[in-house]
Amino acid sequence: MIQTIDLTGTPATRADLGRLVPRAAVDVAAASGVAAELIADVRARGEEALFDQAERLDGVRPEGIRVHSATIAQAVRQLPAPVRDALEEAISRVTEATRAQLPAPRVTTVAPGAQIIQRWQPVSRVGFYVPGGKAVYPSSVVMNVVPAQVAGVASVALASPPQRAFDGSVHPTILGAAGLLGVDEVYAMGGAGAIGAFAYGVPALSLDPVQVITGPGNVYVAAAKRLVRGVAGIDAEAGPTEILVIADAGADARLVAADLLSQAEHDELAAAVLVTDSPELADAVRVALGELAAATRHVERVRAAIDGRQSAIVLVDDLPAAAAFSNAYGPEHLEIQTVEPGAVLDLIESAGAIFLGPYSPVSLGDYLAGSNHVLPTGGQARFTPGLGAYTFLRPQQIVNYSREALGEIESRIVTLAEAEDLPAHGDAVTARFAR
Repeated sequence: MIQTIDLTGTPATRADLGRLVPRAAVDVAAASGVAAELIADVRARGEEALFDQAERLDGVRPEGIRVHSATIAQAVRQLPAPVRDALEEAISRVTEATRAQLPAPRVTTVAPGAQIIQRWQPVSRVGFYVPGGKAVYPSSVVMNVVPAQVAGVASVALASPPQRAFDGSVHPTILGAAGLLGVDEVYAMGGAGAIGAFAYGVPALSLDPVQVITGPGNVYVAAAKRLVRGVAGIDAEAGPTEILVIADAGADARLVAADLLSQAEHDELAAAVLVTDSPELADAVRVALGELAAATRHVERVRAAIDGRQSAIVLVDDLPAAAAFSNAYGPEHLEIQTVEPGAVLDLIESAGAIFLGPYSPVSLGDYLAGSNHVLPTGGQARFTPGLGAYTFLRPQQIVNYSREALGEIESRIVTLAEAEDLPAHGDAVTARFAR
């Protein structure tokens, strides 16, 4: 039975709320030792390490780590027509929405002849990780690849764990999605070893290091991303999925319950949280959870997630208190199912993605909303955005001054250089006017 956290009549600071939010017991630091060993093994032994790790951790030894382009093309041809149609529509919608994230270059004239140019340059090469655990995630291929392509990244590589059911190759639906996007560099490798391969490269595979690594995975993938950060950029240390629903008495209890269960079916550690000022709605959702969970395909996984320490029904005094709790939590997915969702939205600061009203469920965002579903978890939404074109862009400032513009501020530069006891800084300017 899902737990209840009753905060009614209890004034709480953000720090207090931060201690009260339910979280799964996921310790990325505890996985770091194993992840570091796997990464070191790949750096030392390259392709052979990846073969051995696949056999030990995935239960299959692939015929090859790199997937042949002919296999990818065949996977595209064999995609069931409805699946291909849905993926193509998702690609179209995510592409259109992502284009809106591209900033335009700007030129600022701070004085006559003195310009600062703002531009955003894409990284040249990125690596995407697509998990292969309890489910198949072609949608994650779309969500990772499209923003990089829109940003202008020239070289992309994709890794996904080898599958026993497919003779050690990547799942064909994932290959089909990659092929639809024109990605022909795909590797059957998983876990921390795959992250290490992306960060440091594998010469025997002609796998060059990447500059940015994105995509969700298990705790060892998250630990590996933490370890290689600095060698390569990462999006976030994605953990188990989470949904937080803010709802009032006007919400439909069965819809709320259905949305909570939609994320609970991902994993036993998935978090499903309802925050409401209506005890009646809370009771109705609790009943609906029991009924709907019993009828779902992954009933054991769902019940484990709903009954876990990370899931809860939270009772609060009013909707501002609900928003305050949500901001302290920083959910990956936030649904607002209230009579006036816009009023609650105005109070929200921290969330990976926000879904307004009864006809914007999280599963819409997982597939076809046009938004991106690679989002920060574990409270990281309080300081980290979801994946977007900006993940692959580096802002750069270009300074362009004329002789006259530099001369106008020569004395001020010298003054500040002397104040900092860095006279050569000033000399570098005065040298231009010595003649």
